[in-house]
Amino acid sequence: MLTINVAVLLAVIIVVRLRRRTEARSRNDEKMTVLIVLVFGILVAPTALGQGVLDFVGQLASGINDAGR
Repeated sequence: MLTINVAVLLAVIIVVRLRRRTEARSRNDEKMTVLIVLVFGILVAPTALGQGVLDFVGQLASGINDAGR
């Protein structure tokens, strides 16, 4: 039986939707893209990849904050 990871499917959908020209998108299309990205974030956040991204962004923000002092 074939199983499809929902997060991977959403990632592919996001890439396809964002490759379109900005002028070709309607307001509803933009709202749908934002909704898909939010759902993708919720699905990825509790995984090891999501935690790694969170740690990386936290370290990057900390480094930028320390550099500004």
